[in-house]
Amino acid sequence: MIKFCISFLLGIFLSFSVDAQTAAFKVFDKEGREVRFEAMSQIASQHQLVFFGELHNNSIAHWLQLRLLKALEASKDKLVLAGEFFERDDQLNINEWFADRITERNFEAEVKLWNNYKTDYKPLMLFAKSKGIPFIASNVPRKYASLVSREGLSGLETLSDEAKTYIAALPVTVDKELPGYKGMAEMMHGSPMNMDYMIEAQAIKDATMAYSLFNALENGKTILHINGSYHSNNYEGIVWYILQRFPEMALMTINTVEQENVHELEEKHLGTADYIMVTPLDGPKSY
Repeated sequence: MIKFCISFLLGIFLSFSVDAQTAAFKVFDKEGREVRFEAMSQIASQHQLVFFGELHNNSIAHWLQLRLLKALEASKDKLVLAGEFFERDDQLNINEWFADRITERNFEAEVKLWNNYKTDYKPLMLFAKSKGIPFIASNVPRKYASLVSREGLSGLETLSDEAKTYIAALPVTVDKELPGYKGMAEMMHGSPMNMDYMIEAQAIKDATMAYSLFNALENGKTILHINGSYHSNNYEGIVWYILQRFPEMALMTINTVEQENVHELEEKHLGTADYIMVTPLDGPKSY
């Protein structure tokens, strides 16, 4: 009996030890309380707009995005997937591929794919396509963000009317006192680049991603939006622009972070989002 008890306790200890070293992720709420992924997914289904903030090369986060998309698809009949990883001028190609008017090969040859598209984003697109879930390409074309970084927002006024259809409606308001933008300026202190222009370039991305969702939200759609965490953390960035248009919007934010210890949320991440996905520092990366 004593030997059995010792073996039993040893088994529990070893199981805990292995879990402590190999847990792929943990989910915490903004106060640092651990929650189950399934519980978070259920809460997400009660919101019209969910921002899943990612670390672009974090493979675990991309897998969790797919799991959340599948969970939402099971409970929503007006679901839309949207993402930073496609620019607005790629929308026609996306629509044609989803409608089987062009082949997958032609689609991938014509759009601007991120270097980790096939491993990290393609599974989301294939699932959406297979389930008839529309996709919104929300990001501003990078050439226009680059223009703003050189000339400021005023540079956009010189574009053609057609070009302006791919950008948030002008003029775009930028609150440079937001902590995120101020932090960006502090990080770039000493850079030879024009700091105001760099903040405006970031803001035109945030504003355009928000603007891209307005029509679907006004039509009662439920949206899962995929973006870099820094675009939605602390309810700034895209979220700030959404709330300017829809101050009562039922939205939820998710942040992705990496820690040495995934079993307790580090203090610096508290309150950065409604839910925080913690993955290991040495977790799999796509690049």
